[in-house]
Amino acid sequence: MILTGPAIGSAVEAEEIRIEPFDPARLQPNSYDFHLHDRIGWYTGDVLDCARENPFEEHTIPVGGMVLQPNRIYLASTSERIGSDFYVPTIRAKSSIGRLGLFVHVTADLIDIGSHGRLTLQLHAVQPVRVYSGMLIGQVTFWTVTGEVVLYDGKYQGSDGPRPSLSHRDFEVGR
Repeated sequence: MILTGPAIGSAVEAEEIRIEPFDPARLQPNSYDFHLHDRIGWYTGDVLDCARENPFEEHTIPVGGMVLQPNRIYLASTSERIGSDFYVPTIRAKSSIGRLGLFVHVTADLIDIGSHGRLTLQLHAVQPVRVYSGMLIGQVTFWTVTGEVVLYDGKYQGSDGPRPSLSHRDFEVGR
C-alpha cells in the first residue's frame, strides 16, 4: 500500500523515512516533491557497452538553465537525500514536467529498501527543453512491505550525485 502525504510526514518525524532537507510544503496527497540538483552528466561515447565502464562527463547546470537535447540520456540527481529502511520508494516525474516532453526516470523507478543518498535521475527530452537547478522535477512515493526485510547494500549506496551505470561490475562478478 502507498503512504499518503500525511503518513510520509509522520514517517519522516519518526525517522522511518529520510528526506534531507525536508519541507512539509512539498508533501502531496500520496507523494513528496523533489528538486533537481545542480550536477548533471552524460556519456561521451558513441556506443555504450554494458560490459565496460563508459566515458562520462559531469557538469554544473548554469544559473540560466541548461537545454537538454533529444537523442541523449542525461544523468542528474535529486537535491534531496532520500531513503528508508522501512518503506520502498519509487520515483517519477511531476506531471507538469512530463507535459513538456521531459521523461524523468522512465525505467528503474524502484529504489531498494535501505538505499540512501541523492537519487540519480535518467532524463530524456523529446524535444529541446531547458531545465534549472533547484526546479521541482519529480516526486517520490513510499510503499509498505511484507515479508523479511533485507536492506540494500549495493553498488550505488550513498550516491551523492549523478552516478553512471556500473553494469560492467555485474560482468566482473561472473568471470
